[in-house]
Amino acid sequence: MSKPSKEFINPKALIPPGPAAYSHIAKVNSGTIVYISGQVPSDAFGKVIGEGNFEAQVEQVFGNLKIAVEAAGGVMAGIVKLNYYLAPEVEQSEVPKLRPIRDRYIKLEKPPASTFVVVNRLMRPGWLIEIEAIAALDA
Repeated sequence: MSKPSKEFINPKALIPPGPAAYSHIAKVNSGTIVYISGQVPSDAFGKVIGEGNFEAQVEQVFGNLKIAVEAAGGVMAGIVKLNYYLAPEVEQSEVPKLRPIRDRYIKLEKPPASTFVVVNRLMRPGWLIEIEAIAALDA
């Protein structure tokens, strides 16, 4: 299998995403695509990590994403799309704390396409964030 060819595109006719914020388009020309279910701030035993602590929960979620993508044979730099689901109890002032954590896990020069929404609630009480991903695996 050949290495996936990935392109990250930001058309000038769309709002600029800012430095290393996200890419409008992630195009995968070849390779294996992996869809990773929404990861939540729980450990392998189902215990909620960082109850009431947004930063701790974001750290746990990205750690879980890393475990998942590596289990599929990939690396975090292979993530081409992230979907963020935020619980309504998270204050807007807390949201910027996500970025420095995310930036330790992704390829900053070519950030994944992203969607970030606030939802009515997440499935389990105590979860403040859930993140799902799509990754392109290198051979």
